Amino acid sequence: MNKHCLLLTFIFLIPLWIGAQQTEKPNILWLTSEDNSADWLGCYGNPHSNSPNIDKLAQDGFQYMNAFANAPVCAPSRSTWITGIMAVSMGTQHMRSYYPIPHHKIKYYPDYLRAEGYHCANYKKKDYNIGGRKNASWDNDSILNWESLKNSQPFFQVINMGESHESRAFGDVYNTQHDPKKTRLRKYHPDVPGMRENYAHYHDAIHKMDAKVGNMLAKLDEMGMTENTIVVYVSDHGGVLPRSKRFLFANSLHCPLVVRIPKQFKELWPANKPGTKIDRLVSFVDMPKTWVSLAGGTPPEYMQGKVFLGPQAEPEAPFHMAFRGRMDERVDNARALCDDRYLYIRNYMPYVPWMQHLDYLWTMEATKAWEKAIGDGKASEIQARFFSPKVWTEELYDMQKDPDCTANLIDNPEVENMAVKMRKHLRKKQMEIYDAGLLPESEMVRLANENNTTIYEMVRNPGLYHVEAILDAADLALEKDRANLPELRKLLENPNLGLRYWGMIGCFLLDDQPAGLKMINDESHEVRAMAAWTLIKTGKKEKGIQCITDMINERSYAMLTLMNMVEWIGEDGKALMPAVKAINLTEKYAKQYKYPIRMRNHLYTLFGE
Repeated sequence: MNKHCLLLTFIFLIPLWIGAQQTEKPNILWLTSEDNSADWLGCYGNPHSNSPNIDKLAQDGFQYMNAFANAPVCAPSRSTWITGIMAVSMGTQHMRSYYPIPHHKIKYYPDYLRAEGYHCANYKKKDYNIGGRKNASWDNDSILNWESLKNSQPFFQVINMGESHESRAFGDVYNTQHDPKKTRLRKYHPDVPGMRENYAHYHDAIHKMDAKVGNMLAKLDEMGMTENTIVVYVSDHGGVLPRSKRFLFANSLHCPLVVRIPKQFKELWPANKPGTKIDRLVSFVDMPKTWVSLAGGTPPEYMQGKVFLGPQAEPEAPFHMAFRGRMDERVDNARALCDDRYLYIRNYMPYVPWMQHLDYLWTMEATKAWEKAIGDGKASEIQARFFSPKVWTEELYDMQKDPDCTANLIDNPEVENMAVKMRKHLRKKQMEIYDAGLLPESEMVRLANENNTTIYEMVRNPGLYHVEAILDAADLALEKDRANLPELRKLLENPNLGLRYWGMIGCFLLDDQPAGLKMINDESHEVRAMAAWTLIKTGKKEKGIQCITDMINERSYAMLTLMNMVEWIGEDGKALMPAVKAINLTEKYAKQYKYPIRMRNHLYTLFGE
């Protein structure tokens, strides 16, 4: 072969060689929808859904049947995603809190992808619920530029789709394309005007979201990148009608997850052929670790998930863990554990209702229709239950037989072994991840600030936050056993805030007036508030009301708890309305007291002020 032929051959092979280099690692296109649980889609068994593009993606890819969010709301869920650490392990589980983490120790997963040569882009939602870092390490986080992606392979591109967000369930529900008769109501929703219509309205939103997925896949194909791009579709948590998003039930956590992998990366397939339904349990905390692994990197040890796909895939976890903290202006605290069948929930605030009035949620017609049905006596016992205090500390549901999670099996002897197993595993997991939600949010923030540290670091310091001891105290308190009173009263003497707090909770649950009198002046405002409530419900109403009034007047750091408590107390809460009305929360404190202001406005309506 002469020199000219060799040169021409070399010139001809250069583009092929460059192309081979570019496709050595797969592109990853991560499509995330908002707020929709798996059961809104046809491929997950909803006969009334109109989701042809996602259904087709499931046929062409691998459909995971047991994928679960760690948090049932966006910001804590995305906090978990960006770090690979459960938000409740960092103190970022409370909605819209933005507490800092030690960024010198914890990177975001795009940092690791970029180190492996990936162009990392995000369009466009971030909402990581974390303070202390402005740059999230994206190469592009403002626009969706397909040409740039084509020229920047390998790429990792996130596309967030808001068409299925909760807000899309708001507005006029009486003019829908979907037929309200063609839907299946949850057992806990009454069949009243406004309810079926809201279901239909959200079916319309799902169809629009599905069309967006189709558009993204068509664009990928148009750009000639389908054959070297892994496509992942998932929602950011479950939902979206009332008693799904923000809660810890099956349709609050169970999410669609579909992964389409081109043939040239067949070694990554989790089964022999596309279209296979995969039963493996996948937790959202697994995803960042998996993306780093697929990119050829080594996931850092601090990431808490399991690699669920590819050559570095790890053994499946026996259970998935989820958590709930404050949701906007409403305070609550719970944990959940599930496998592919059973769901276990532990309520750390069993004395407050499941369905607390939340400004945003009450924008939805279905929520107002449900509340009205209860007021009109048109709701069944099951349907009315969720507006009352939980009563149950523990819940156990068979998600296969009872997908709506209405029959609590916690006292059923037939599943006692499973209840014991899940209870023990949850505690073990809480210890392992250093559960940072075992004290009220205001106290965690105060302690971290006083010790000049982050919540993440504080909970890993047993001198400041002893997880095992606090869990012991919480378990004792939640037993609601009068035989525990001597030990609970002993906890009230402990200098450790966590032990005193749970000692007071235990005494509150047992209506122990002496404990209320003893702790009414505790240095902890959260302890003091529970002591005051104990007095109000045990015959020392005037003293308890005065304590809460004084705390409101003094702008307590536990203000949001206090404003919630005004409603939790019930009719006696009316006596606190003069203090609620007197405090001016709209001055320079408006931003600081955003959620207390919402609660104050709700209390005006509740008590007819």
